[in-house]
Amino acid sequence: MFERLAIDVLRETDVAGGAKILRLTWDEAHHLMERAVSRGLSRKPRAIPSHLGIDEKAISKGHKYMTIACDLNRGTVEYVADGRTEASLFSYFAPFSIADVAGVEAVAMDMWTPFFNTIVRCVPNAREKVVFDRYHIVSHMNKAVDLVRRAESKTLRAEGDETLTGSRYLWLYGEENVPDARRATFNELKIQKLKTGRAWAIKEMLRGLWDCESKLDAIMYYGRWHNWATHSRLAPVINVARMVNSHLPNILTYYLHRVTNAVSEGINSAIQTIKKRAFGYRNPENFKTAIYFHCGGLDLYPTIGSHSLPG
Repeated sequence: MFERLAIDVLRETDVAGGAKILRLTWDEAHHLMERAVSRGLSRKPRAIPSHLGIDEKAISKGHKYMTIACDLNRGTVEYVADGRTEASLFSYFAPFSIADVAGVEAVAMDMWTPFFNTIVRCVPNAREKVVFDRYHIVSHMNKAVDLVRRAESKTLRAEGDETLTGSRYLWLYGEENVPDARRATFNELKIQKLKTGRAWAIKEMLRGLWDCESKLDAIMYYGRWHNWATHSRLAPVINVARMVNSHLPNILTYYLHRVTNAVSEGINSAIQTIKKRAFGYRNPENFKTAIYFHCGGLDLYPTIGSHSLPG
């Protein structure tokens, strides 16, 4: 009963805080988490989700990452691996048979080549199942808008024009998300003949690519967007347009599967909260334990006899 209580406490706080409440040492509290995760993983049915989300998580400075595989239907972390290489993701698929992996219907992910190569290697008919996530694609476009803004703002300031000063974050909003307090200011900026305004409008049109009625409509819509973007005379925008064009087949697979990596991004945010709450993790294995404990959707509780206690 104490261990069940301890699990409930640790779910609501970090290890140090939970240990203080439970009057345990940090090592004792963390070992309790490790036992709970080990139980949960051993009880979990051996199956691969039909809808996978693949993402990466920076764990510390120096470009150190973890690969996270998620069940998009359940909203749970299925696997955590060190690094973000082909081998990192392959270690998730390796224990499964070809028949098991054939059950994967869709994989939402960013355009990271090592991940894509591994999916193609492991998942049958992968090129029809991979969906490059809209969030990451629009993020590239947001960066392009900011590059245009920075260059234009530098030029304007050299001429004594402060029009774009303090407007950085306004251009990163979607039209519907501009704060009411800044909307009038933003509307005034939009009607001026600014390169930044043009880049923002192209970005907003790209966001509409995922709102079409069908794949055929999306192809026609994309043609119009691509023509505008590539003739914009804005180098950062043109670079993104070329990137999108090179990945287009697996962007349009969205219209076959209608999946995004929004669930993975939500899990990534939860993992960031776990990391922040603990003031970071020097030991990657301890971080993995915390991720499975809080985000794995596992049955963590100890058993009495042959029955587990209710969660």
